[in-house]
Amino acid sequence: MQASTNEIEFYFDFSSPFGYFTATKIKAIGDEFGREVSWKPFMIAAALKVTGGMPLPMVPLKGEYSKRDMERTSRLWGIPYKQPDKFPISSQAPCRLIYWLQAAAPDRQEEAILKLYEAYFVQGLDISSPAVAAQIISSIKGSEEELIAVTQNPEMKARLKDECDLAIQKGVFGSPYIIVDGEPFWGSDRLDQVQEWLRTGGF
Repeated sequence: MQASTNEIEFYFDFSSPFGYFTATKIKAIGDEFGREVSWKPFMIAAALKVTGGMPLPMVPLKGEYSKRDMERTSRLWGIPYKQPDKFPISSQAPCRLIYWLQAAAPDRQEEAILKLYEAYFVQGLDISSPAVAAQIISSIKGSEEELIAVTQNPEMKARLKDECDLAIQKGVFGSPYIIVDGEPFWGSDRLDQVQEWLRTGGF
């Protein structure tokens, strides 16, 4: 799906703490500058296959630092966070549910995304489980049985694959990854640059 030139394209993985932190702030930034947020859940594992990288927690030296950085960022921004016992996870089920929700209840995407993130990074629930993810989304739209079926739907599987392929074509390699007016920004620590770009029209 081609993004409008007025959109903030927000790519994120549900197993990414920094994706979570950014998800709590990106809508307010869009509202401040009159921009719609295009929510783009994707699987960072697909990008890692291209870059040859590993999930950050598994990288020697960087993994231990990243844990402290996540906890420090949560304190600085006042966002509840607890690293789950199972970390990282595959995000197929929650991603497919969000793409389904884009058609079923598009105005509730942000709410659903934040509920899923909170379930994982605050409550420690394993949202990679279709049953767990479905239970969370059922409070917004659909029955648990219907939503579990969505996670196994061939059309939703294909949609997520297409979205991941498109993300890679656009150069997305991490989470969060934000594209504004064709300009890419990687990382929650680039939100100040995103805001300055929107404020000035580019720099």
